[in-house]
Amino acid sequence: MEKIALITDSTSDMTKETVGRYDVKILHYRIIYKDREFTDRINITPKYVYDNMDREIPTSSLPSIDEMESLFNSLQHQGYTHAIVITLSGGLTGILNGVKLVSENYPQIKTYIYDSKSISMGEGIIVEECAKLIKKGMNFDEIVSRLPALRKRLHLYFVVGTLEYLKKGGRIGKVAGTIAELLNIKPIVAIDTNDGKYFTYDKVRGRKKSLNRIVEIADSILKNKKCRMCVLHGCALEDSQKVYNQIKKHPNVVSASFGGDISPVAGVHSGPGLVGLVLFEEE
Repeated sequence: MEKIALITDSTSDMTKETVGRYDVKILHYRIIYKDREFTDRINITPKYVYDNMDREIPTSSLPSIDEMESLFNSLQHQGYTHAIVITLSGGLTGILNGVKLVSENYPQIKTYIYDSKSISMGEGIIVEECAKLIKKGMNFDEIVSRLPALRKRLHLYFVVGTLEYLKKGGRIGKVAGTIAELLNIKPIVAIDTNDGKYFTYDKVRGRKKSLNRIVEIADSILKNKKCRMCVLHGCALEDSQKVYNQIKKHPNVVSASFGGDISPVAGVHSGPGLVGLVLFEEE
């Protein structure tokens, strides 16, 4: 009989309740300052990251090989026969290769690694939907075959306060930088599902217009689709709540959640001011 483990990383921004309900295993990114190191979502808060950005912008690192080895060793001892790993977009991280290398040391656990081509709760929703299929008793091969269809139902957009941190972190992808900053142009950022990198979905001038544009994009999707909705933020509580309150009123929003802060490691790369929207189409 199959015993399937579900693994993701700390950027998926899943609630502790959801992680506990489905026994999701989490691999944690690391946040590195010149004289100290933290483990994402364990001993550092988003507030700490933002409060210290004027003094030092830290770097980030993949979950350690030791943590991955420890997890797979634990799964082996618990009798797991299969593992599904859903990661942050491969266009933004190298975690897929790390997990692949470690999983090859455990051939008795059949492991499938899936690139979410998403971030935050975009990644998290795919994990949660996968968890539901495991709980229903669906077999490993059938679940794996359904993952691309889950990703196709996903819509994710965000705006940031400044492009400075995306540029410094090398995560800017196809998003134009310096000229946009000078002209106060605020891009609406999405992720290319082909290469998993950021691109400019649209651009407007000024913060207020960028938030209004997020709402307009949501309305255009919800016009034809019933969706679950989640809004998250990075040190932008008031703006994100306004966006959330506007979108949740739409009659085609079947459920709405306010996800709160994005993970500290994501905050390192986006900087303060991020407002993010995730819509997931209902079947």
